[in-house]
Amino acid sequence: MTTTRFIFITGGVVSSLGKGLGSAALGALLQARGYTVRTCKLDPYLNVDPGTMSPFQHGEVYVTDDGAETDLDLGHYERFTGVPARGSDNVTTGQIYTSVLQKERKGEYLGATVQVIPHITDEIKAFIAEKDGSADFVLCEIGGTVGDIESLPFLEAIRQFGNDVGTERALFIHVTLLPYIPAAGELKTKPTQHSVKELMSHGIQPRILLCRADREIDEDERRKIALFCNIDRDRVIPALDVKSIYEVPLTYHAEGLDDQVLKCFGLSEPAPPDLRKWDDIVKRVHEPEGEVRIAIAGKYTNLADSYKSLNEALVHGGIANNVRVKLKFFESEVFESGDVAHYLSGVHGILVPGGFGSRGTEGKILAAKFARERGIPYFGICFGMQMAVIEAARHLAGIEKAGSTEFGACAEPVVGLMTEWLRGGRREERAQDGDLGGTMRLGAYPAVLAEGSKIAEIYGTTEISERHRHRYEVNFAYRDALESKGIRFSGTSPDGALPEIMENVNHPWFIGVQYHPELKSKPFDPHPLFVSFIAAALEQSRLV
Repeated sequence: MTTTRFIFITGGVVSSLGKGLGSAALGALLQARGYTVRTCKLDPYLNVDPGTMSPFQHGEVYVTDDGAETDLDLGHYERFTGVPARGSDNVTTGQIYTSVLQKERKGEYLGATVQVIPHITDEIKAFIAEKDGSADFVLCEIGGTVGDIESLPFLEAIRQFGNDVGTERALFIHVTLLPYIPAAGELKTKPTQHSVKELMSHGIQPRILLCRADREIDEDERRKIALFCNIDRDRVIPALDVKSIYEVPLTYHAEGLDDQVLKCFGLSEPAPPDLRKWDDIVKRVHEPEGEVRIAIAGKYTNLADSYKSLNEALVHGGIANNVRVKLKFFESEVFESGDVAHYLSGVHGILVPGGFGSRGTEGKILAAKFARERGIPYFGICFGMQMAVIEAARHLAGIEKAGSTEFGACAEPVVGLMTEWLRGGRREERAQDGDLGGTMRLGAYPAVLAEGSKIAEIYGTTEISERHRHRYEVNFAYRDALESKGIRFSGTSPDGALPEIMENVNHPWFIGVQYHPELKSKPFDPHPLFVSFIAAALEQSRLV
């Protein structure tokens, strides 16, 4: 059995310091040295999962193959390491308490008074211990910031776990901030000192610090941090801002992070890591041979993390085509003024992403219409596919009242609620008035592509598996009316009951998919749909 070593990553001072990115980058460095890795995250919020949370609150929901709605950091882990994320790689306070209370109701605690210690902490430790033996290294990120009341049970659990397995198998890394004060003209170490002091008050001594800063950390400051935080100077690792997140593995290696991790575990350093693929990716990002402009017509555009995987997948498509992808975000409601051309003229591709609710719907339909009529490459994902079908129904097939039952009763339900479907040979059923959380068609489902279709050409196969997150589907009762006008449903579920892909055969590149291909794209393995879409946009740029 593999001897698994556990690395716990905590954060201090402020949120959004990059714990998830740091975990992902460290995982990539350990892989480059020949080790196997697995990454997971402990989230302190009370929600069972982020599925019902607004993207403005928590960014995108990252869906795994096994149908779990998880934290967006699992997307970072998968993009950097290539290891498919699983539902068991993310746990929340809500899940922990639900499990403990279910056990209490069943009498599994033999009459004991159920308490945070030991029952909640034991449940958290069991979540971590389940990964023992699964890889050489398990990297476990603790969400939130040290000092948050929600994080206390998790900090206590990892403290206990570290004691249980010993320092030979457990390492604590703390991510902290060195703010620059212009009036003083220097970086300040005091917030880092206080953050480490707070962590130590919970019985956890970090052995490595990742110090986020927007400029170089000089030698005196590193020595000061080491002295006051009781850490070796070589283990105070600068984590400076970079132009591309794909530089992070390279910069962390240059600062010695992976070397210090191995030394903490008493492991002899193998040959230097093979980082050539990351060198190539960074070179392509910084030295592109061209540029394309892509418009994203969404409804959560005020927070970039709302479309994190989508943004990165478009970058990956640019890497594959050796071009810079310049994203232009639009709240789709702005198109409803009627002057779509004012906003979209000059773009080389239009993408309408997934979403929920009626706000901005008509604007997304107008964006699809503009792309169809002007011959501009169009990519509709999930909701974006549904809006493209409604647009075609109204303006090509003459179904003027075409709509979706997601927004209420309509005369022509071209898009409607799915009430049942097959998953692994088992029938799934849903009701209109059922719970919202965890009730969508979630996770990986197979699809069959029509031979000779554009989508089959892009994939290079007629059988695929992609991740879904939706509860509404295009109504196949309108299939004949739409296909008679050039809208081909070129991909379906294996039983032919559910439309997965539509394409406009009279357009250079107009594709809608019911699934979320962005969730499987990686910088070193770009998703073929994004590669093809950016290639089409590049061709469009040469025409305008």
